[in-house]
Amino acid sequence: MSIINKTAKSKLWFLITIVLLVLINWLASIYHTRIDLTNEKRFTLSSPTKKILKKLDGVVQVDVFLKGEFPSGFKKLANSTNEILQEFKEVAGNQLQYNFVSPDDELEGTNVKWGDTLSALGLYPINLKSQLKAGEQQQLLYPVALVHYKERTEPVMLYQGTSKAITFSEINSAEAMMEFKFADAISKLSQTSKPMVAYSIGNGEPDANNIHTYDLFNFTLKKDYNVFTFNLNTQAVLPDTFKLLMIVKPTKPFSDEEKLKIDQFVMRGGRLLLFTDKLEAELDSLKKLDNELVAYDRNLGLNDLLFKYGARINSDLVMDLQCDFLPFVTNGKGQMDYLHWNYFPLFETKSNHTINKNIGLVAGQFVNSIDTVEAEGIKKTILLSSSPNARTIATPALISGKENINAPEDDKFKKANIPVAVLLEGKFQSLFANHLSQSMNDSLEKYGAIYQQQSFIDNKIIVVADGDMVLNGTQQGQPIPMGLNPFTIGSQYEYQFANKDFLQSCLDYLVNPVGLSEAKAKDYTLRLLDTKKISDQRTTWQFINIAVPVLLLFLFAVIYQWLRRKKYTRSYNG
Repeated sequence: MSIINKTAKSKLWFLITIVLLVLINWLASIYHTRIDLTNEKRFTLSSPTKKILKKLDGVVQVDVFLKGEFPSGFKKLANSTNEILQEFKEVAGNQLQYNFVSPDDELEGTNVKWGDTLSALGLYPINLKSQLKAGEQQQLLYPVALVHYKERTEPVMLYQGTSKAITFSEINSAEAMMEFKFADAISKLSQTSKPMVAYSIGNGEPDANNIHTYDLFNFTLKKDYNVFTFNLNTQAVLPDTFKLLMIVKPTKPFSDEEKLKIDQFVMRGGRLLLFTDKLEAELDSLKKLDNELVAYDRNLGLNDLLFKYGARINSDLVMDLQCDFLPFVTNGKGQMDYLHWNYFPLFETKSNHTINKNIGLVAGQFVNSIDTVEAEGIKKTILLSSSPNARTIATPALISGKENINAPEDDKFKKANIPVAVLLEGKFQSLFANHLSQSMNDSLEKYGAIYQQQSFIDNKIIVVADGDMVLNGTQQGQPIPMGLNPFTIGSQYEYQFANKDFLQSCLDYLVNPVGLSEAKAKDYTLRLLDTKKISDQRTTWQFINIAVPVLLLFLFAVIYQWLRRKKYTRSYNG
């Protein structure tokens, strides 16, 4: 009887165990959580990102074009992309789907390859086989993703460089930015209306029909914003419907009436983004004038306005040993060599703000320096500055291509961190406070505007002392992407600089209210192995990893046999 009871109880416990396991697995499939033990919380999404994902009322489809055989660095990039999208899916559930696609795959129902579509969108590849042998095909890598939502598409650049040998630091920066980039793309696709941006014309700025603004308008501004050109000469006031006024490379002076329109727009809470060259210095002029030009002040008339807001653009040029390349004739036979051109500095951001966080090198051309000046209640943050090996030259200055044939005198390049871009934040005071003319006041009242002596809410202005930074170059009469040097395309010095990333970050910070700064502020620490310790302790760790597990297994076997022998010897004696 006791045997039957024991058998029944064992079967009952077996059934209970099976039921419990099924119940636990069912509950785990619905309610589950994970513990993120990383210092940087790599696998923990920020609150704004979770909020965006939980509000989705449709399916987000993400296509990642990192499928295939790539170098190890890009394989790691693909794995990191898969991990962050899996984290997104943990929050969004079935509202987010993703898959990895080969650029050689054809679009469903067509004979068009994905790679051709990506190039048409301005997403250019990295050629992994730049030097092809006879009969060998090129291998193109597109480190991008396309986010689709409600019949709209937003591209995400996973890697900004053009090098096929991606470095550890570049992978680290790309991983740190992934959450922000995907969340920002989904946020923009979720917006029912685009913010309105005014692009200033009338003071010599290149307009939307200029070939050098092709990337700026078609692939940067119009993608995320409703952009309207605004002529400060002819339009009475800047309407408050505009969130931002953008001024790019003006060449003609601003009148007091035009400055009043800008000033009052800022006083009413409008944001200002200014990319300007204070000096007349163009690379085209250098070519036309037998490799010599004189850089001189344009006299734009913006000094007093910017000074009132807390910044001053100086009449000088920044020269830096950290700079881009240009081809120069180095001997009498017409031989061309690529040499550093100190007037084209490369700015490595300090990652001291969400705007410049994890952004690569930003390329400049004939850049002026900026000083911050006393302005009550205004906070100043330097966004771009020179390397530790830079200098400034006063103007008017003679610039000659011949000076670059000789190596620069390094002892002259002693200045560090020369500011060239600054963010101003606070309640700004009007330039025209206490000296507004009656005619100006009458002009404002005529159009229903009331003069304000200061902004009543905290406002933001970004001033960059380079107008070319957001313009694109050309090659064979065709526009090329912003941040790409047309003179180095096809050479070993070709590189896609982060100018567009910097511009988009400025626009996002000034205009978009989503608040993804927490996601962008993530900073992943790069923990590299100590090569000296690896060399010194190699044998020790090889022994620990190979011999110790074998010894532990042998010790376990000896103890097990000893215990087994002791147990059965005792049973036999009993």
